[in-house]
Amino acid sequence: MEIHTSTDNTINGDLRVAEVAELAVKNDLGHMDDWLTRVDVHLKDQNGSKKGPANIRCTIEARPRGLAPMAAHADATDISAALKAAAVKLRARLQSEHSKRDPYR
Repeated sequence: MEIHTSTDNTINGDLRVAEVAELAVKNDLGHMDDWLTRVDVHLKDQNGSKKGPANIRCTIEARPRGLAPMAAHADATDISAALKAAAVKLRARLQSEHSKRDPYR
């Protein structure tokens, strides 16, 4: 499973952000490693350059083998919380879809 991370121009997309994103994805989607070919993580500050509390939106898109891509997003005040919430939502969607296709798993 390839994991790609991108950020908007208001979030510093350094190596640490990529590591946190990869860890969140592996924790919640790692057990589907053989079924997922690629996972894209997109981080955006909804407030942009405006003053005020950070409002981070994380969108995670997964590409399951043989199916159309699936995505989930979540908003939070920090990157870690947004990543975790989006990963949990996507895991539920993927598990639901996978159980429809393979009910004995």
